Amino acid sequence: MKYALIGCGRISPNHIVAAKNNGLQIVAICDTDETCMTDKMRKFELDADTRQYLDYKVMIEIEKPELVAICTESGKHASIALFCIEHGCNCIIEKPIALSIADADRIIAAAEKYNVKVCACHQNRFNKAIQKIHEAVAMNRFGKMYYGTAHIRWARDREYYDRAAWRGTWEQDGGALMNQCIHDIDLLRWLMGDEIEEVTGITDRQKHNYIEAEDLGLALVKFRNGAYGVVEGTTNVYPRNLEETLYLFGEKGTVKAGGEAVNIIEEWRFSDYLDDPDLVRQECSEIPPNVYGFGHTKLYADVVDALECDREPIVDARAGKRAMELVLAIYKSAATGRKVTFPLEDCSTTEFKERF
Repeated sequence: MKYALIGCGRISPNHIVAAKNNGLQIVAICDTDETCMTDKMRKFELDADTRQYLDYKVMIEIEKPELVAICTESGKHASIALFCIEHGCNCIIEKPIALSIADADRIIAAAEKYNVKVCACHQNRFNKAIQKIHEAVAMNRFGKMYYGTAHIRWARDREYYDRAAWRGTWEQDGGALMNQCIHDIDLLRWLMGDEIEEVTGITDRQKHNYIEAEDLGLALVKFRNGAYGVVEGTTNVYPRNLEETLYLFGEKGTVKAGGEAVNIIEEWRFSDYLDDPDLVRQECSEIPPNVYGFGHTKLYADVVDALECDREPIVDARAGKRAMELVLAIYKSAATGRKVTFPLEDCSTTEFKERF
């Protein structure tokens, strides 16, 4: 399968490795910075036949890849994805899928019109720990779900933002919730019942006065099934990343997944005693080298299978929209001081310029 990568920055190594692990033919890579491409060619020993492009449109028109990964700054995801889709390319779009409801809807509509598959890159769904929890949810082992919490307690310093001018801007990124915390926001929504009734949020910029967006976000989510969700996300933790933790509390079950990237089962308690908690903790926990975890290769494998079997990927474009929608709803609630009801009809990160 012919594969091309657009954007050779911080997250691109995970995509290159995932593509290679799944036997994809990497025909081309693209970036506006030639040194980034040269670096990736060398580090990952890409074949000399892998061509380099400064313009993704030229690359798409010449190479005609079957699958494209979009790993640019977030604010460009939608426009690049729409061009690729309109040229018949299936897409893996790094999170977030877009920065507005309208753009997400355009991606969904275009994918249907041109009969291509679109995957939002929320790779943590493929963690062993998360897959085991999802299995328990699907089996109704929790019974009535009461509430769940997502805690993302990370650190980002001045150097991180200085390395890329788009980070922390409303037009191209958003803040801690949209960039660092959206993976767990996706997991919380996916595992707690997906359909949301209303959200109340608070955001603030406590430390990073050199960015436009928030470095702290807190939210209470009311799901339509009667359950509640709590989101706590920050990039203000001293002196380094502390944890990325997910709790689920139900009538008949309690689960905690923790570690640096929700890769470790720390609590596993169910009234049905269908499995040994110690064995579950042992078999379903991983120690990844960084916060990106091991999920990219499995996410790619799912996309390849979806293409071969003509089905939707597990994390399709609608799933990508739902994660982004929840972040935007928190932003809107924080900015207006009111609850936000779902579905969120129209909202964009650019609405919050000069918020702080």
